[in-house]
Amino acid sequence: MADRSFLSWPFFEDRHRALAEGLDAWCAANLPADHADVDAACRDLVARLGAGGWLRHSGAGAGESLDVRSLCIIRETLARHDGLADFAFAMQGLGMGAVSLFGTAEQREWLDRTRSGRAISGFALTEPGSGSDVARTATTAVRDGDGFVLNGEKTYISNGGIADVYVVFARTGEAPGARGLSAFLMPADAPGLEVVERIEVVAPHPLAHLRLMDVRLPESALIGAPGAGFKVAMAVLDVFRSTVGAAALGFARRALEESLARVKDRQLFGAPLADLQMVQGHIADMALEVDAAALLVYRAAWTKDMGAARVTREAAMAKLYATEAAQRVIDAAVQLHGGDGVRKGVIVESLYREIRALRIYEGASDVQKVVIARAALDA
Repeated sequence: MADRSFLSWPFFEDRHRALAEGLDAWCAANLPADHADVDAACRDLVARLGAGGWLRHSGAGAGESLDVRSLCIIRETLARHDGLADFAFAMQGLGMGAVSLFGTAEQREWLDRTRSGRAISGFALTEPGSGSDVARTATTAVRDGDGFVLNGEKTYISNGGIADVYVVFARTGEAPGARGLSAFLMPADAPGLEVVERIEVVAPHPLAHLRLMDVRLPESALIGAPGAGFKVAMAVLDVFRSTVGAAALGFARRALEESLARVKDRQLFGAPLADLQMVQGHIADMALEVDAAALLVYRAAWTKDMGAARVTREAAMAKLYATEAAQRVIDAAVQLHGGDGVRKGVIVESLYREIRALRIYEGASDVQKVVIARAALDA
């Protein structure tokens, strides 16, 4: 049983504790999913998460605001049970985050569909020549009559190839660099959108390289003001970077849980592994990393929920520490499992593959250090 004592921390309200308990019970009955066909698994997970009512937390309806603590609790809980379920939930939120924060009433019709599990969303920001450096975005959106024509390429796009709708960022040229970007809502059936390649990674997720060739979108597809795309992207990441830390925390908790069971059960030299002081040292380090990560993740989420306009520093700290700590915790778990730790199908082996990408996407660890350092220097 995973440690739930953190739910008594003052960051949370009774509704958060009820959410955690209810989702954990749902996960125990519904997860893990069958990952044999990743596309089919993701479609099924989105539909079931929608039917269970969990996806309503992934976005904010008109007059509502995103509850970041709920987002983090959900991602932590799902990740502890099944990494692909966490992915499916997370992309419904990240994919439509721009619409949650800046969308029009018409655009929110798509949000209603993704929050119910009737549609799958994607977030098309990364390009072959630009990842963390969003200002280098090369995809263009040229105004043409009463709309825009988009041309360019996007890569490592989550849900690429299975999404029904994407939020895509393109250069509209109001100013140089980051100030000349805009965000658009693009249906997956838009003429000119091509899935160039499906990308396979160490922990199977639906990813793709997309090409936009004279994709025509109406004026109503523009999210926010022209030239405000960088602001839109950063506002979305300001919310969802903390949730990446929460997912990493879920992986780390599961690794610690598996390790505790292992060292209590496994015998070495006539006694449980848990009796060895060196093993106890590993367990102590793992428990410390988990609690420290949880404190940073839920501080960032609480700060945002309390009305802070920006939590760039807090979210960067949460994502950086939680993902790096989870990597260390899971590595230790693999070591404590010995040969079984690298055997395909063993839980800690799958966690080892799942955690690695979290230190890269939504701002790599080294980029988070730059963010944190700049905030400290500007204080």
